[in-house]
Amino acid sequence: MRHQLRPLFDRVVIKELEPDRVRRSGLIVPPGTDEPPPQHGIVLAVGPGLDWWAHVGVKMPVKPGDHVVFPASAGVWVEVDEERLLVCRVGELLGVLEQVADCYYCSERTLAAGDTCPVCGREGAAITRDAPGDPDPGA
Repeated sequence: MRHQLRPLFDRVVIKELEPDRVRRSGLIVPPGTDEPPPQHGIVLAVGPGLDWWAHVGVKMPVKPGDHVVFPASAGVWVEVDEERLLVCRVGELLGVLEQVADCYYCSERTLAAGDTCPVCGREGAAITRDAPGDPDPGA
């Protein structure tokens, strides 16, 4: 029989992601070298949320399946059925990693729908040449 950890209050349960052992430069980092503790993970479960001052439930900003970033000092590591899990307060999370499209014209910047590129001034929806009213990138 498997167990599932159900977080209470404003806590979340996170499964750590294995660190990427291949750097952008192509360098392969062998296991056991001086590695920082894991700081990325996938949310497995979310508590109901609680506002300690008003004693009412609050909407949690993360949901199961979110890819989150957290500091090395966040929460407590526990082992459930030989699986290492982080249990921390939602306020300890640094953010949620989301996939965004590259700006077609700048390619260095990433844009979410509705965001404006700080370099070329185009909106996130205008990431293809086919966008109506957009001039050619060379213009």
